[in-house]
Formats: sequence, C-alpha cells, structure tokens
Amino acid sequence: MHLRGLSTRRRIRVTAVACATLVAGLLSAPAADARPAPEPPLTTMSIKSPPGGPNVRVLIFHGSAAAGDESPVVNAGIEAIERIGLSGPADQRFEVEATDDASVFTSETRLEGYNAVVFLTGGGDVLDPEQEAGLEAYMEAGGGFVGVHDAARAEPYSDWFTGLIGARPAASSPTAVQRATVEVGDRRHPATGGLPLEWKRPDLWPNWVKNPSGEVHTVARVRESTYRPGTSANGADHPVSWCRDYDGGRSFYTGMGGTVSSYDETDFRTHLRGALLWTSRLVQADCKATITGNYKAERLTPANQPGQNDQIGEPHGLVTAPDGRVLYIGRGGADSSRPVITDWNNPDVGKGKGQIHVYDPATKKVTLAGELTVFGNKGGGDELVKVEEGLLGIELDPRFEQNGWVYLHYTPHSGVDRDTRTAERRVSRFTLDLATNRIDLGSEKVLLKWPVQVHSCCHAGGGLAWDSKGNLYIATGDNNSSGFSGGYSGNNPQPNYKGVSFADARRTAGNTHNLNGKILRIHPEPDGTYTLPAGNLFTGRETDEGGGKTRGEIYVMGVRNPARIFVDRTTDILYAGWVGPDAGEPSPVWGPAKYDTFAVITQAGNRGWPYCMGNKQPYRDRNLPDPSQPLGWYDCDHPKNESPNNDGLVNLPPVTGNNIWYSPQGGAPDYPRDASGIPSYRQDQATYRLPWLKGGGQAAMNGPVYRYDAAGASTARWPAYWDGKWFVGDFYDADQPRNAVVMDPRTQGSGGLPVHSESLKKIVPVGNDGIKNLMDWKFGPDGALYVLDYGRGFFTSDAKSALWRVTYRGGGPTPAADRLARGAQ
Repeated sequence: MHLRGLSTRRRIRVTAVACATLVAGLLSAPAADARPAPEPPLTTMSIKSPPGGPNVRVLIFHGSAAAGDESPVVNAGIEAIERIGLSGPADQRFEVEATDDASVFTSETRLEGYNAVVFLTGGGDVLDPEQEAGLEAYMEAGGGFVGVHDAARAEPYSDWFTGLIGARPAASSPTAVQRATVEVGDRRHPATGGLPLEWKRPDLWPNWVKNPSGEVHTVARVRESTYRPGTSANGADHPVSWCRDYDGGRSFYTGMGGTVSSYDETDFRTHLRGALLWTSRLVQADCKATITGNYKAERLTPANQPGQNDQIGEPHGLVTAPDGRVLYIGRGGADSSRPVITDWNNPDVGKGKGQIHVYDPATKKVTLAGELTVFGNKGGGDELVKVEEGLLGIELDPRFEQNGWVYLHYTPHSGVDRDTRTAERRVSRFTLDLATNRIDLGSEKVLLKWPVQVHSCCHAGGGLAWDSKGNLYIATGDNNSSGFSGGYSGNNPQPNYKGVSFADARRTAGNTHNLNGKILRIHPEPDGTYTLPAGNLFTGRETDEGGGKTRGEIYVMGVRNPARIFVDRTTDILYAGWVGPDAGEPSPVWGPAKYDTFAVITQAGNRGWPYCMGNKQPYRDRNLPDPSQPLGWYDCDHPKNESPNNDGLVNLPPVTGNNIWYSPQGGAPDYPRDASGIPSYRQDQATYRLPWLKGGGQAAMNGPVYRYDAAGASTARWPAYWDGKWFVGDFYDADQPRNAVVMDPRTQGSGGLPVHSESLKKIVPVGNDGIKNLMDWKFGPDGALYVLDYGRGFFTSDAKSALWRVTYRGGGPTPAADRLARGAQ
C-alpha cells in the first residue's frame, strides 16, 4: 500500500476477479432479491473501535468488476481528495491512500488504521462475501464511509450495502451531462453549510429506484424542473446527497461527482471535504434530523366526555407558555348534544361558547379555563347560513409569567345587531389565575373593536402574534362571499343586506379605512389602551384625497383570511397565510383560480386581494350597472378602489408579490403574459413553479419559524437542522402542503419563491388516525411541536379533535465528543 502525495502516481493494482463485466441492468437497477444473497461467512476480524486515530488516514477504494483502464473520473476523484486532505486548517488535514485491491477489507490490521473509507468504484460485485463482511465489521466498529456517484451501483446483490449507500440508481437514469440546480437544504452540515442555497452545476443525475427520504438524512436535492430527468424521475423530492449513522458507523453518499470536471469545482470539493471531515471523525454533524423514525407524535388530549367539552372545544388556535403550558381555544361550534339556532328572529341566533383550555405538561391534565359567549354557532349550510365568527385567536402577554394576561380575538354575542346582521369583533385582554388555570372573565380590557357584517359567511381570520418590541399583530378576515362572483375576486358590488355589502371585498380588504381583511399592528399599553408604532402602512392622518380615509392600525392590507400568523422574534419578520376564493380553475375572462397563499412580510404593504393574487396576477374588474360583464384588468402596480362601497382611498399602495400560492392544479401556477403584463390564464399554458404542493380542497395554515435553543436541556426538542426553517401547512393532508421551507433572505420580502422544501407528512403524521386536519401548530419552550387537529366534522368538536405533541428522539450529533479523532474542537 502506498501513501500517495499530490505528485505520486504509484498505485497498487490487482487483477479483476470473477466476471470482467456485468450486464447493465444489474449495475443500474439492482433489486435486493434479484438472486438469493449468499450467506456471508463469519469473519474473525476484530477491528479496534473506533477505527483510525488522531493521525487521520482515509482509504480510497476504486476497484471495479469490469476489466479495463481506470476511469478518468476515478483519477480526478483521487486527486481532488488528496488536495482536500492537504488543505484547510492543520487540525483538519488527513493522509490519503488509494487502492483497487479489495483484500484490504480482509486485513484487520490495515483496515482498522483508516478513519474513513471512500468508494470511488464503478458498479458491479466488487467485493466477495468475506471482503464485504470485513467492511461490515469496520462499520460496526464505528468506521466512516463515503460513497461517490457510481458507488451506488456496487454490490448489487447486497441488502446491507444498499442500506450503507441508502438508494440504488434506476436503470433509466439520464446518461447525458446536464446543468441543474441543487437545493442545499441543510445549512449546518459541514458538507453543505458553506454552499449556495441554489447551487447550479453540470453533472450526471441519477434517479432512484426507491426514494430514500425519511430513511436517510438528505442534505441536498436536485430540482428536476431545471433539467431533463427522464421517465424514472423522482419528482419534487429528488435527493442527491445524504447521510446517516449506519450499523455503528457513519455513511455519506452523493450522487454527484459523475464527471471529471466535478472535481475541479471549488464548491464540489467543499462538499466532499465536509463529508470526509464527518466520516473520519474530525468534526461532528447531525445526520438524523429528517429521519422519520426519530420523531414521535403523541396525542395529548383524550376525547371529550359525552355532552361536554372538558378536553377541547372546536379547535381554532393554540399558544404555548414559557413554563410549558399550552392554551388552546374552541371557536364556538357546539357538540352534537347542543342546539344550533339559525333563525335571525331568535335572540339566541348563533350563540355559542368560545372555550379556552389549558394543558399542563406537569400533570398531563386539561383545565377548562373559561368560556366566552360568542356569535359563532350556526352549524353548516351555505354561506348565508353558516358563520366562522366566534373565538378566533389567542396570545399571551410577553410578561405572562408575572401578570397572567391573555389576549383573545373574538366576536361577542352581545355585539350582534340582528336587524342589520352586523356584529362587533374585538381584541381584549383577560387575566388568567396562574395557580388555578382559570380566566377571570370580569377582568376584560377591550383594546380594539370594529364592525363586521355577519349576514354572509366566511373567513374571519383571527391570528395574533407579538414581535420583540411589544407590538401585537392582529389578523382580521375579509368576511365576504366570493359566491356572487363565480368564486373569483369577490368584487361584486351589488349584493347587500340593509345597505351593507357582503360580496364586495373592496369594501373590506381593499379599503384603506376598514380593519377587515388586514393584519393590524398596535402597541398595547398596561392600562388596556394601545398606541401606534412607527412603520405601519398608514398613520391614520394622511391628507390624501381629502383626508380621513385611512386607519393607522393597518400594517398589511389585501389579505383574505389570515387565520394563522407568526412573527419570528429573532428577526421581527412576519409570516402569514390566508385562504383564497372558491373558483376551481383559472378563467381567461376573470382571472386566477382560488389561490391559497403564504407570504414573508418584511415591511408594511398591500398583498393584493381582491385585485391581484400570487405573483401579482390580476383579476378582472366588474362594476355597476352589470357586474356580470367584465371591465378592465386591475393594475397591480397602481391599484385603484373604485367600488361604490369604498370609503377609503381610491389610489392604493402597489401590490407586493407573494412567496407561495397554490391552486387545485398545482403550486405557484404562472402563465405567459401579453404586452400589458396580463396572464393568459389558460390552464394548458400553465407552469407550476412549486411542484411540491397543490390544492383541491385547501385551507392554508401558516406555521412557525423554528428557533433552536442551543442552551436548552430538553431531550424532546427538534434538532438544529430545522433552525430558521418556515413551516407551512394546510388544513387538509392529501396533496396539500405540510412542509418546512428555506427562503432566500435577499428575495423573500419581495415575493421570492422558497429555494428548498422538506415534506413533514411523515413527521407530523397525516391520515385519519394521525393529524389529518391541521388547525394550528407552534413550538413550545421545550422545542417540541404542538399541533391542533380540528377533527373530522365541521363547526363542532368530535372524537378526533385533539392536541398533539411531536417530539424528537434521535439524539445529538455524531460522533460522540469523546470519539472525535483529535478531541472536541
């Protein structure tokens, strides 16, 4: 065995054994059961644990089952790894040896001297059973393995080697070099932390017989929309590099490195370097964070007792307290034993109980903390029967541990005017007795109230959130029907009940003088009043168009149903999601189909509804005298509110494009545009820019941005891999999103698309016996994810309505600190 320096060209060569060639099918798509696996002989090798030592050595194995000259790719790979080993900080350098002699795997005295083994081999049966057993013994002792590109075609009959690699290439993988975009989702692993978020490079891109996501920890994916993946494409989730702790050791594989030029790339060498540092025990890394089996989803609340809501109301929102308690609310729908009154002549029309429950993790018990009498219980039916008002949002004061203050966003039944069918929405502060978990309903301080029409349903909003400066964000819905505009923009000015329009969102969301269809921002004061922070969309004192046409509380206008909002207090960036209208498909006459939307909001602005949606895709105007006839397209850069129901400004702020939008047809539909910038809205011309999601039945449920607490002691907390990732989901769980996404800070505020997405559907489990109807989700101080499952009915709670907790149990980074080759860095 010869130590190879950069200038050394000596290499041990052996005669290829057994078959000189294997058929392409065996090399390309090896089924584990293609032939009976031979019984591996027992090895008498006893390799020290862990292999290698502080004089770090890396073995490159490049043997092949096929006779012939050595591949230029192998030469390039060896030279690149040699250069990596001689570069970088002194405490991260290592020696490199290369061989094509597989007998090294049956020599315990030689094999135990290597910290890591790299397979640059081509496909085929390159190890005999005894040699494979030696590699297996090496891994069991705590060795490290790096497989590069064609290494995934080696040992085609070995289940163990398939597990070591993680996946096998499909026979119909592309054979041409193509330039593609790699989404680098793991921003912490040493192999990827320093790479671009979107890494554009040429290579050979294997497809996988079985997608390994969930069984390995994927650090990078290739975006199939940027090249031609062929008939065996893996879709939106196409892993290309991954790692995991395997059989006692550490395994890293990359499908990249199929070309000689790959090894000349600085970024690719950086990628290989990080893989080698981890597998050779020079640094720690987390290769467990996205493996499904490392998470446990546990239902915390049992079903209610018959005729009671002792455990949970109609789930509508949750918040976690600093001491670990979880407070969650029920909107107001009654259980099946209680009456539902829909007759407006009855004084009790729509009367329900908005309930606040407290789950205490110390006792694992639930307390019904209080009930508000709300307008929110009219059952199901069409939009002129049902309502979505009630108890809509909850948040805790930043000093909750000292003062017990709880903020509730709700529609009191006492504020209903049955004659005009209007109501009052309010945000109030209450005091919770921290010892008994009971809310003092007499402690109410009404901060803010405003009128809403309740003749027609839906989409009341309701989310609340704080920033780090003590500003409270209030998400208010646009309570109008889109049914009178064919499910499109909801801009029909005609329908009204006693003079109050209920189908014209320009009266509400598009109105600068109306608090509905907005995200408000106020600064609550200790006496129960509030002040207005600087930087809102309006001051309320604008003199434009005669003055008196704006509200200073408005931070964001042009949103439809922002039921869930979140403020990342590390950055004070607002994240929001809202439900769209009801049109099932786009219309060249009227505009886009229903889009549910998520947005990263870095400053005050106009998000478009009901004029524009998605990436500034306009709707068609309709106006009197005949709203069934189209007028011109709205101008997203210079929108005007020319509705007869508008009492705010005519000239509105320009629309900011949104980051995520999806329809029944797919994620982020986009269309060719004419010279005026108007999309064609022809379904056969659509491009779906976010192929990892679509809708159908859809109801966007915005989630949190996870922040990892490095100083925390919780064993249940989600790992640091998720830090900074934004969780987006949907009430439904089929093709709809339940993902963690990575945004580009440079473009997120102006509507930039996510650069990477990770499915959460196996971690936050879907299905009837899982969390099928996601209503809200927040991380607690323990780093666990708390989730509300709405249940399987509507406007009620049922046996599936529950609070869940999703915890991580995969352990910390590897190798353990006391097994690092040169000690903790």
